[in-house]
Amino acid sequence: MRYIVYGTKGSSNCAIECALAEARAPYDLVDVSLDINAQLTDEFARINPTRKIPALCLLSGHVITESAAILLTIADRHPRARLLPRSRTPERAQALRWMVFMASEVYPAVEIVDYPERFTGRSGHPEETRDLARERVRNRFLILEQAIAGEPWLGPAFSLADLYVANLTRWSVGKEWRAEHCPKIERLAQAIAERPVSGPIWRRHFG
Repeated sequence: MRYIVYGTKGSSNCAIECALAEARAPYDLVDVSLDINAQLTDEFARINPTRKIPALCLLSGHVITESAAILLTIADRHPRARLLPRSRTPERAQALRWMVFMASEVYPAVEIVDYPERFTGRSGHPEETRDLARERVRNRFLILEQAIAGEPWLGPAFSLADLYVANLTRWSVGKEWRAEHCPKIERLAQAIAERPVSGPIWRRHFG
């Protein structure tokens, strides 16, 4: 049996696919194109009621949503892949810290950057709302930039936190801004692109 990943090119399912590849776990990809709003259909709502990608169908048939939860589930089911530092270590705690940081502090603001009209109402100012959200994302990326302690990873070795961070930093702030202000994040992303197993998947999504 194989996992099923629901997502599309350039979305956060990239980290999910990379994690499965690192775990040597076969999967099939079901394209849920954002270009045609396939995530908003009633058919996809039966997969994820929030109508968001990615989603992962486990070998049991159960569906997991939320990128961070999906990544942690993969790590739990494939311990030999060592996708996270050992339990009860400072390194594990830091990896979890930054994954939750991205999920809570960055992901919601990215949605506002992409769809500001959803958060302003008819009499609101969507462009101003987008600009404020983008500045929040940039601020959070600068915090993350200072936290990267490894060469080039967040911690002393590669982990799922690196995949998640790299994936979420591909949006919202602009390539030129990242290059100028976040050289550590860019080195981290480049290191993922060069990994033997997950690198081809990363390059398919982001070049």
